[in-house]
Amino acid sequence: MADTTITKIDSKHSPRGAEGEKYLASGIHVAMRLWENEQPADAKEPSARPYETVGYVIKGRAELHIEGQMVLLEPGNSWVVPKGSSHTYRVLEAFTAVEATSPPAQVHGRDEE
Repeated sequence: MADTTITKIDSKHSPRGAEGEKYLASGIHVAMRLWENEQPADAKEPSARPYETVGYVIKGRAELHIEGQMVLLEPGNSWVVPKGSSHTYRVLEAFTAVEATSPPAQVHGRDEE
């Protein structure tokens, strides 16, 4: 039998995480979140997460510092942060991006680690 657990999320009603991210649709193996209008700021301390992240820049610019490399993120760019990679972001101009995490970051507070 096919899976019939279809979910539609209206982002106007989505909960927000501790860092301002908006949680979107979440399945068993992957979840989406939206970072809206993040303002320029210095990079935070690097961290390594227990999930893989892929993202897509909608607007703005940011630097992704990962494992000794710097990648400039601009509208239309996508990126991958492998599970366990030491990384941080530095927002250069008002930044909006959508990310998908696998397994879902917000399950059991994993995105707060």
